[in-house]
Amino acid sequence: MKIVAVTPDNVEQETLFCIKDMKKPEAKNKQKWFEKRHKEGLKLKILKDEADKMIGFIEYIPAINAWRPIDADNFMFIHCLYIYAKKNRNQGLGSLLVKAAEKDAKEKNMAGLCVMTSKGSWMADKRLFEQNGFIEVDNRGRFELLSKQWNTTSPEPKLFDWTSQQNKYKGWNLVYADQCPWHEKSVEAMLHVALDAGIDLKITKMETAREAKKAPSGFGVFNLLHDGKLLEDHYLSATRFKNILKKELKK
Repeated sequence: MKIVAVTPDNVEQETLFCIKDMKKPEAKNKQKWFEKRHKEGLKLKILKDEADKMIGFIEYIPAINAWRPIDADNFMFIHCLYIYAKKNRNQGLGSLLVKAAEKDAKEKNMAGLCVMTSKGSWMADKRLFEQNGFIEVDNRGRFELLSKQWNTTSPEPKLFDWTSQQNKYKGWNLVYADQCPWHEKSVEAMLHVALDAGIDLKITKMETAREAKKAPSGFGVFNLLHDGKLLEDHYLSATRFKNILKKELKK
């Protein structure tokens, strides 16, 4: 096994893991986002086997620049961690990626490493991190904030109250960022559904980590709201959005 660091110089060759066709528009959006964030300390590393096949990846960044509603000064924060094939899971491969992030955090004299987990879609399970010495330090709704802290003089990480941000969104709102390459495709599909249904869907793209920290959901970078109510916090298919519209419009 080997871990390859993706950089702005090799990103088109190494890809962004979760999207491999770098010619797609959604890949280009994520690439632009990645190159900007790389200057802010973001790291994307891909785990490969002896045949150079991609097995998994991790994306992490100094928490002050994290695109999640967290307060964790002097910590490194893991945005994403994923082992693709089920046959490769539970073999300690995810731990290799966690250890790579921990090594970077220690080299930068940070206080610790933290991550948000959830049993919901598209989030890493907390068990992987607990096996690597993390403990839960905060939680809100279905989200948990876990931390591995080696400098005990620094305050523990905590979650911001994202529910306090929801009331300011009147009507139909979709607030998202390019941290996930699949968001743009979902936004386009949802916009077409909204137009067909005669719904005025206001779309806002977040351009900074500061905006994402004030997002109206735990996941932060994808938020569908109707009159101050959070309806979904992960990207949607057109069919799923149609079902949500039917349910809301019946009320």
